[in-house]
Amino acid sequence: MACWNGERMTRRRFLALAALASAGARALVRGALAAPVVVRAAEGRPVREFRRSAAVTESDFGPLGRRKVWAYDGQYPGKEIRVREGETIRVVVDNRLPEPTTVHWHGVPVPNAMDGVPGLTQSPIAPGSSFTYEFDAEPAGSYLYHSHQGLQIDRGLVGALVIEERSPHVSYDRDYTLVLDDLLPGDPPEMTSAQGDRSSRGRMGGSMMRGMGSGGMMGGMGRGTMGGGGMGAMMGSLGIPDYLAMLVNGRPPADPPAFEVKRGERVRLRLLNPSGATTYRVAIAGHRMSVSHADGRPVKPVEVDALEIGMGERYDVIVEARNPGAWVIAAAPLQRSPDPARAILRYVDARSAPPPASQKPEGLRGGRLLALEDLDAVAPDDPPGRADRDLDLVLSGGMMSSAWTIGGQLYPDADLIEIRRGERVRFRLRNMSMGLHPMHLHGHFFRVGRAWKDTVLVPPHMGQVSFQFRADNPGRWFFHCHNAYHMEMGMAREVRYVG
Repeated sequence: MACWNGERMTRRRFLALAALASAGARALVRGALAAPVVVRAAEGRPVREFRRSAAVTESDFGPLGRRKVWAYDGQYPGKEIRVREGETIRVVVDNRLPEPTTVHWHGVPVPNAMDGVPGLTQSPIAPGSSFTYEFDAEPAGSYLYHSHQGLQIDRGLVGALVIEERSPHVSYDRDYTLVLDDLLPGDPPEMTSAQGDRSSRGRMGGSMMRGMGSGGMMGGMGRGTMGGGGMGAMMGSLGIPDYLAMLVNGRPPADPPAFEVKRGERVRLRLLNPSGATTYRVAIAGHRMSVSHADGRPVKPVEVDALEIGMGERYDVIVEARNPGAWVIAAAPLQRSPDPARAILRYVDARSAPPPASQKPEGLRGGRLLALEDLDAVAPDDPPGRADRDLDLVLSGGMMSSAWTIGGQLYPDADLIEIRRGERVRFRLRNMSMGLHPMHLHGHFFRVGRAWKDTVLVPPHMGQVSFQFRADNPGRWFFHCHNAYHMEMGMAREVRYVG
């Protein structure tokens, strides 16, 4: 269910965007913008114009001190981009990094030339150069923007993108965004990237994450050993670094952000996970959550005590503020033991002291956990039908190998997945590894169960998930695991329209 297709995108607009992409080494706008500029598009749509500068900076992590990160506009995570449904977004990206970069608009079915995958949809933005991205803000939902170059996402190049609905299907009084992320102690592990360094063409050697299998069958369940500089990093068999801390909006557990509410309010929390390699279980002490959106798409509200959110996934929840006080919002990593990421839900009349350290949400230990089967689309606009094409794809990796594969093949030396416009395509995924794999398809929403998503967790130990999508957004699209290390080590494919 792509939002841009041949009927809605005029030839004139396509050619304008293509020209913009080819000339994108230079920005259209000069100088920093304190706020988005609103201009009038030729086709009558308001255009919201932003500027983002990617650069190396230092960020204050409270008790953890100041640490070097790569960030947009010196802020980690990057400033939220918030627009209204139906507007046009124009973002000028300046690269002040020591290496090339791109920006991917995660979850938004943008035109192919705007998707931000280096070597596939665009040439990377060279240091000292700029590129302008432009696309329509639809459909409404909670999305992400992040670098898709190498492991830059795990250095801090992430931010929230919110497209507000014209007519929300749930009512709420306040709206907060919570960006969950994992903080490395230093630089990412050194590795020769099968994607980023095409001269290697997927060769598994050199400095590529040596010793990923050194922990044996259960090595990834423990903790890796990564020094501050990340040199010679040792990672467990699940391909997960040893992170320093889990964060909410860039704040560590000992210095959590607080979100104010008033008794009787309905509070919308947008939970976004751009983490490099962490899946979380999220729960709120003293409160239940009503899940209203999955990956930006509206679902019939379902009340739960906890939910699991993988890399690249987003969930919007409504919390009924009926229990005054100060309460912990916790996001506990599933596959290792650092302290959970923390935030505070604070009623305005509650004292400013933090909740007691002993306070833990019941949902972290039990209660009703959101299941994929619970998600039911509010208005499915492409009812399921018989697939025209079925693809069986086996996910493998870890163990005694540093490779992570789809169908036994490493990207970029992997077969194309060729599809034709208009057909229904079904992917049947089977996970033969011991790690979770959040599988993300660019440029499309897919139907999984009764819901629409763009990223889905495939459980380990022979877990299986099937999803189906309509091929209605032509181009060359990336399909990959959103664990950044699995992707860099080959767990990706190109989905290409051939007719």
